[in-house]
Amino acid sequence: MEYDFTMKKSASRSSPGPSRILLIDDHPLVRAGLRALIDHEHDLAVCGEAAGSGEALKLADDLAPDVAIVDLSLTEGSGLELIKRLHARHPATLLLVCSMHDESLFAERALKAGARGYINKQEATNNVVDAVHRVLEGGIYLSATMTQRMRQAGNAGRQASVGDLTDRELEVFGLIGEGLATSRIAEQLHLSIKTVESHREKIKKKLNLATGSELARYAVQWTLEHD
Repeated sequence: MEYDFTMKKSASRSSPGPSRILLIDDHPLVRAGLRALIDHEHDLAVCGEAAGSGEALKLADDLAPDVAIVDLSLTEGSGLELIKRLHARHPATLLLVCSMHDESLFAERALKAGARGYINKQEATNNVVDAVHRVLEGGIYLSATMTQRMRQAGNAGRQASVGDLTDRELEVFGLIGEGLATSRIAEQLHLSIKTVESHREKIKKKLNLATGSELARYAVQWTLEHD
């Protein structure tokens, strides 16, 4: 069972015809599966598909969809950064994340970036239509487990965790966990080596790690557990 948040309510959609859905995912088979589920509904219709950020932004500009379903892992760019850009450019488009990434770590980040819900791909077949309807009705879609966790969040004095990292720091941390050197991380994220090194220092401080070796071990362990 999912909890229906009532915060950040939007106006009810008044335009005629089915609600138009934009699919943003780098896996064609995932997009095909989502399209089949959505197009089966009389009040929903897929209006476009994109595999990366650039294509998604162009389609959003051209199509002005009612809802965009966004994966966090794309062939081009970060899903979280795309959500921020879509929300800024098209505030009327409701954003729903559908991803394999750990909901406990990414759902709140997605909401802060501008998304209205988060659904794990493993649950998408059964729940994606409900999730789309929920956000169209002005609600927030999260799993019951995540809803309870967010209610309990914010306790003072809790120990630092990966969840305390900023979105960019989390990207750097994940790439460290994949074994990438600082120069490779800088190249992949289009950052300077100095900026990546600065992020590494901030990550160590937030996670109470003394050395680069401790950071690498912790990042690899975390990546293996959350892959």
